[in-house]
Amino acid sequence: MLLVLSAEHRAHLGCLPRAGGAGKLDIGVDTIQRGVEGLTYLLTESSKLMISEIDFQDSIHVLGFSDELNKSLLQLYLDNRKEIRSILGELAPRLPSYHNLEWRLDVQLASRSLRQQIKPAVTMKLYLNQNEDQTAQVLQTDPATLLHLIQQLEQALGEMKTNHCRRIVRNMK
Repeated sequence: MLLVLSAEHRAHLGCLPRAGGAGKLDIGVDTIQRGVEGLTYLLTESSKLMISEIDFQDSIHVLGFSDELNKSLLQLYLDNRKEIRSILGELAPRLPSYHNLEWRLDVQLASRSLRQQIKPAVTMKLYLNQNEDQTAQVLQTDPATLLHLIQQLEQALGEMKTNHCRRIVRNMK
């Protein structure tokens, strides 16, 4: 899997061959900042995808750097990819997780104005855990909407079984 860099990121990385002698050359702060941002993007995206050594080399080869700089970037990537992944994992937002679900089916059979009316409603109380705190959300819907939601969730679960999604999930770990 190759890392595809946009033209903007390529331009940011373009100053790296000159940045080694930034003190000797008259390189502006903006140029160095863009180079650091491009390098950060290259390392974080490569670490997110956990691309192999060969794929990383192929990804930076298109940038047209010298062999020495390519070797330095590869070594930098190999030395730091696990640490970068752990830092990215710590920065990821902590989403709530499922704990429990209570539900009830309510049916209104009649009202003062309509003697024969069937109006079903499903009320659910969803308990979530987040940062060792438990919260509850009360949701109410009609059975048709609930069935549609169930179908959409089953379709999403079916998508997770495709080879493409399995590859993505495998690279995320």
